[in-house]
Amino acid sequence: MSEGKLVAIIGDSDTVSGFLLAGCGHRTPSSTNFLVVDPETPLSRVEECFADLTTRSDVGIILINQHVANTIRHVLSRYNEVVPTVLEIPSKDHPYDPEKDYIMQRVNMYLGAGQE
Repeated sequence: MSEGKLVAIIGDSDTVSGFLLAGCGHRTPSSTNFLVVDPETPLSRVEECFADLTTRSDVGIILINQHVANTIRHVLSRYNEVVPTVLEIPSKDHPYDPEKDYIMQRVNMYLGAGQE
């Protein structure tokens, strides 16, 4: 029997707390599957966490608040793997903008959106 994959979360404290309360949290002595990002979190820490989560074999989906994704857009634009899948989600204080979501940009490109 194969084991399931984890849902990882990178986001503000409200988003991460909500997913942890829903049971998505996983902690080992050496790692977790979440990162709480606040204004004092160094950009390098967010990039490092994203790189770590994308190389873990136990992670199937990475949820990231869109406003956090915007800060590492240069890293996200180079990520081309299917698993783990990266999904941008809104936060309480930052509305979702599909124009900034790289997955939606790729969907529109493949579907030919905006072409006459």
